[in-house]
Amino acid sequence: MLFLVVYAQVEWGVPPVFLDKERPMIRRRLYSTLLYLLLPALLLRLLWRSLRAPAYRERWRERLGFYNQPSGPATIWVHAVSVGEVQAAQPMIRHLLLRDPAARILVTTTTPTGARRLGELFGDRVAHLYCPFDLTPVVRRFLARVSPRLAIVMETEIWPNLLAECERRGIPVLLVNARLSQRSASGYKRAQPLAGESMRRLTLIAAQTQADAERFIGLGVPAERVAVTGSIKFDLQLPASLTDQAEVMRRCWGSNRPVWVAASTHEGEEDLLLQAHARLRERLPAALLVLVPRHPDRFDRVAALAQRRGFRLARRSAGQACCDQASLYLGDTMGELVSFIAAADAAFVGGSLVPTGGHNLLEAAAVGVPVIVGPHVFNFLEVTRVLIEHQAAVQVRSVDELTDRLHLWLTDAAERARIGENGRQAVAANRGALKRLLGLIDPYLDGLSAAAPTT
Repeated sequence: MLFLVVYAQVEWGVPPVFLDKERPMIRRRLYSTLLYLLLPALLLRLLWRSLRAPAYRERWRERLGFYNQPSGPATIWVHAVSVGEVQAAQPMIRHLLLRDPAARILVTTTTPTGARRLGELFGDRVAHLYCPFDLTPVVRRFLARVSPRLAIVMETEIWPNLLAECERRGIPVLLVNARLSQRSASGYKRAQPLAGESMRRLTLIAAQTQADAERFIGLGVPAERVAVTGSIKFDLQLPASLTDQAEVMRRCWGSNRPVWVAASTHEGEEDLLLQAHARLRERLPAALLVLVPRHPDRFDRVAALAQRRGFRLARRSAGQACCDQASLYLGDTMGELVSFIAAADAAFVGGSLVPTGGHNLLEAAAVGVPVIVGPHVFNFLEVTRVLIEHQAAVQVRSVDELTDRLHLWLTDAAERARIGENGRQAVAANRGALKRLLGLIDPYLDGLSAAAPTT
């Protein structure tokens, strides 16, 4: 949202005086004004998304700070944008629940898929609301209703008004598992000093890498408020039944055929992956692609695309058998991605052939499946670097390179096993971030017995 200020200055010719470091209230008022102007578009976007994913129409008033269900005060508020952040926050939330069973934990998400995954993981052990828009009256309604005594935000979510209101109410805000790419840091610098002013309101930043930490400090965050913990995504917890689930899945696909999974794919990427699969099948006619789009509202469109390209399709959601003649299996369900990956011979992680920034490679590495990514991995630079250095992943830049790498791995079991074992070792060697992070959080939890902040 901070980029609204940049757009206003660059695109609309807003005088630079509004970004003057001597005028903090004017800066935030400008930001709020722009957000108010965009509010109809934000609501229309929810409506548009609800045409394909009806859950976006449900509980939409929560985003404006209005609530239908009674909800008492929360001891700890955790914000996790979507599925990936919820998954990464899972061990931390379990620690919070174990440490103080009486604590009431609220988790907010932005997407319904994140809410659904939260329910699958925790049921009614944690409360859920949709995160409010960053408008001062909305934020005040939210905080008055929830009254959190500690806020923990996953990765990088910076809201000027919410941070200002938390500061006013004396609510510590911890930004954990934080990452800040060079690209994002450059954008925030264009929004200085509003960006720096907002980030300085954070009580603590637990950064994934030293480079992330230095970028936060470069934006004006005091160095004593920034710590490097590593990525808690290396501390992922796999389901105890995963091996059994993968064996059942593999029998469904065919135990003796080569299988690769394309995980968390995006618009414009599936067409490239289908090209690679068509070329691969010219060399390995029995090869099966398990295609798992990132967003559920695109499942039907991807199915139609595959059929137009001439692939015989089986869909997981329909319980369709994956016969020998099927060349593509559509993973159009939620919560099964890690099972698909564990059952495959090789994995491609999406959002990387198109400039989305990539997704998490670690689930594949942790289960010993060799990983391929495209050129666009700026959201997971450090994880990608670690896995490539350990020879557990390969980066490709074209459909031809992807096809060649898949052919090599799917025809050479020894090489496939070597790369997979490297992945397991890389994940094991980088565990420990969760312990370091919890060491930073626990002193704040110790202080929760103090009086709740006033409203």
